[in-house]
Amino acid sequence: MSRAFLHAWAFLSAALLAPAGLGATEVDAARSGVGFSLYTRWGEVIDGTFPVLEGQLTRLADGRQQVRLALSAADVVIIGNVRHTQLTRGKGFFDAAQHPWIVFVSDPFDARLLADGGQMPGELQIRGVQRRESFSVLPAECGRPALDCPVLATGKVDRSQYGITRWSVAVGHKVSFRLRIFEKEPAE
Repeated sequence: MSRAFLHAWAFLSAALLAPAGLGATEVDAARSGVGFSLYTRWGEVIDGTFPVLEGQLTRLADGRQQVRLALSAADVVIIGNVRHTQLTRGKGFFDAAQHPWIVFVSDPFDARLLADGGQMPGELQIRGVQRRESFSVLPAECGRPALDCPVLATGKVDRSQYGITRWSVAVGHKVSFRLRIFEKEPAE
């Protein structure tokens, strides 16, 4: 069995064994998006995106919510540069063959966070390394965030903390993430 298959199986098993809640809705991957930027030592910006993502928003029994978001490292794209896309997917960066998914699981949070904005801490896993990170959720522009307008969030991650140290002379360690998340309408 390949390592990629085992990692995918572990991810699916963890999702199935997630804490039970009152209900969960899936992230609307068609309307959602996650982008990122890296900065070179010459001041250039390298922009990328994760076109394949999945996740869910779970409503917990105590009234709080929890987000689980998975990004396909195997499908990451560096905008406008096929060669950089291949390098980013390769062993020197995400090593997508061995670590096909980047996964963020938030701590349980009060539902007002999606409307009012604030910090969303949780566990981020990249290349098999799991660390505590926090994303800044922006105040919503509508009454039903994630349904009528996107939940917008930003965050910075130090890639070297996840073992991504390749090209450190040319590319900075900080990666800026931009998330635009919609959930699917709940079934009635």
